[in-house]
Formats: sequence, C-alpha cells, structure tokens
Amino acid sequence: MRQNVYTVTQINSYIKNLFTQDYMLRMILVKGEISNCKYHSSGHIYFTLKDAKGVIACVMFAGNRTGLSFHLQEGQMVVVGGTIDVYERDGKYQLYAKQITLDGAGVLYEKFDRLKSTLEEMGMFAPEYKQPIPEYIRTLGVVTAPTGAAVRDIINIATRRNPYIQIILYPAVVQGEQAAGSIVDGICALEQLGVDVMIVGRGGGSIEDLWAFNEEVVAQAIFNCSVPIISAVGHETDTTIADFVADLRAPTPSAAAELAVFDFAQFLDKLEVYRNTLIHALQMQLKRHQNHLEQLRLTLKFLSPVNQIQQKRMYCMDLEGKLTGLMENILIQQRHRLALYAEQLKGLSPLEKLHQGYAYVEDTQHRVVNNVQNVKIEDTVHVYVKNGMIEAKVKEIHTNRFEKEV
Repeated sequence: MRQNVYTVTQINSYIKNLFTQDYMLRMILVKGEISNCKYHSSGHIYFTLKDAKGVIACVMFAGNRTGLSFHLQEGQMVVVGGTIDVYERDGKYQLYAKQITLDGAGVLYEKFDRLKSTLEEMGMFAPEYKQPIPEYIRTLGVVTAPTGAAVRDIINIATRRNPYIQIILYPAVVQGEQAAGSIVDGICALEQLGVDVMIVGRGGGSIEDLWAFNEEVVAQAIFNCSVPIISAVGHETDTTIADFVADLRAPTPSAAAELAVFDFAQFLDKLEVYRNTLIHALQMQLKRHQNHLEQLRLTLKFLSPVNQIQQKRMYCMDLEGKLTGLMENILIQQRHRLALYAEQLKGLSPLEKLHQGYAYVEDTQHRVVNNVQNVKIEDTVHVYVKNGMIEAKVKEIHTNRFEKEV
C-alpha cells in the first residue's frame, strides 16, 4: 500500500491548524527574562524570553504597543500575554505578544540600571582604568563555587591549554545573601597571594541567581583590585555590573579560561619559529661578515707590495708587448715603403736602362754626351753597356731631324 507524501507547506499548515485549535495557546501568560531585544524601524519589537532551561521567540507588533508602559531592556523579568502560533514560512512557532508587564524581578533590574548609571558616572567603567591581561601567566586565581560546571570548565580548559599552570581556587558562595561578602573576600585573598590573573564568575541563571555580581561592594572590590580580573558570569547573554567593572569580560567561564591562560603548545611552536628566525638571522649575519672578510682579504691581497710589484711587472710586460708590436708594425711599414722606393729607384737606375739595351756615353773628361754638339769627329768617347765599356771614335755626326721639326 502506497503511503501519502506531503509537501513542507502542507505540514506547516497542518501544525499551524493544531496550534489554532488549542484553546490554551490562544491566550496564554508566559514568564521569563528578556533577551536579544530589538526595536525594528517598522515599530515591531522582536525579543526572546528565557529561563534556566529554555527560550522562546517573541514578537510584539506595532499595533499592540499602545498598552506597553515601559521600554523593554535586556535582563528584565516580564510576564507576556499573547498567542502562540506557527509562522508557516519558516515552520517555527513563536509567542505573539499583546501585553507585557514587569514581573517581581523587574524591580531588581531597575535597581541594576540605577547602580549601573551611578558607577558609570563615578568612572568605574572607564577604559583608562582597565588593566591589561598578561599574555603569559604562571598562577591563575579563580573565585567561584567549588562545585558546578563553571569551575570544572575553567580547570579543564586551563590545564589543557597549559599543563604547568597553577590554579588557586577560592571556594566562594555565589548565590544568596552571603554571596557578595564571600566574593569580596575571595578577591582580597587571591590578591594577597599575588596571582597573575583572576577569574571571578559562576554559571548562568536568572537575574536573582546572578544578583551577587550586581552588588556595589563586589564592583568596588573588582575596581580596587591590583590584579587584572576577568569576569565570567553566566552565559553570553547574561550581563552584570561585575562585567562592566572588570578589566575584561568573558562571555562564559570556558572563554575566560581561554583568555587568561596561554596555549602552551602554541607557545612552544612560537618559540620554535623564533628560534628558526634567530638562527636564520645569525646565519645571514655570519654570511655577510664572511663576505666582508673575503672582500677585505682580496683588498689586502691587491694592495700588498708583492701583488703591487706583480701588477707593475704585468703592466710593464704589457707595455713591452705593445711597444714590440708597434715597432714591428713600424718596421713592416718602413720595409714596405723601402721596397716601394727600391722599385722606384730600380725604375730610374741607369744600370737598369743598360740592361734594357740602352748605353751611356761620356767623353774623356767624363762629361755626359747627350747632344751631338758636345762631340766632334775623331773625338774619343766611352760607351757604357750592361757588361762593360766600349772606347770609340766619332766617325760621323747626324742631327736628329725630328728634333728640328719639334
């Protein structure tokens, strides 16, 4: 047999129907503490009602605010009258408030608000009075109840982060008439012991349960304490006077332990990083000094007399080589030039002409005979040829007819 399959919208609509048909949910009074209160620009008020074990979302539409005679604030204990219904789109139920009145705890909240304003005017919340929390501590003081989840969380987280941390617990009364005096005594006792940091707090609860941390004597003791104090009261949404006066507020006791105690493993990792960084820096410094020493050694070697003499000797050898090369080049050029002159002289040499079949003629007085007018018939002349001299007598003289024409 096939089962029916429903859409999400159908389921939400069905559940809304169930809420609508339940007469008790049509008009119900719910008591709780205001939390996460937001006034929307549309005029609607969105908030949460909470007690020790649960929360419920609430909304008061702008049209129902006419009967609200006070301003909703965090921590107020109120009685809300309205209807519990389902918002179909999100599939969530919430309380649609139509009237809200202050509960008996609302008086405590008014007292809280007055004391907060007074202490703020006195400057006890001023940031310039806040002491810095040391980054590394050896002793941690804790003022809280000796039993319960808060002290267990603090001890577990603190020892997990640093197994060598020394935790000194002052077992204080944190609820009731004796709580304020007990908390003050714990702060003073741990201050005298000289702990590095102090956590003052407890687990969550109603405004009545947390009221000891709203007492002026507790605020004054926290303000006057020379040891940095971390407040850790209740859950993240709980706020007390001690939170404003303390040097640092932690949302929960567990968070307070994390803020107070450094992580030893991370500390060792950081030390390792520092060690490696330092080694690397030292190595770089040594390398720079070694390079500098090497430069000095080379400079000294260059400036030493032996090296200077060697450098000068090399310089002289270079000059000698250049001079030799220049001289050889000049000799080659001069030889070439001499060869050209020799060729020119050879071309102008009388002996060369004699070798070509020409002859050289002079008279007995060794005068050159280069004209027929320089000799007469029967004069003796010497005719020089390539391999000797011929002595001859002039028999005839003929004048060159071509020379006359010219």
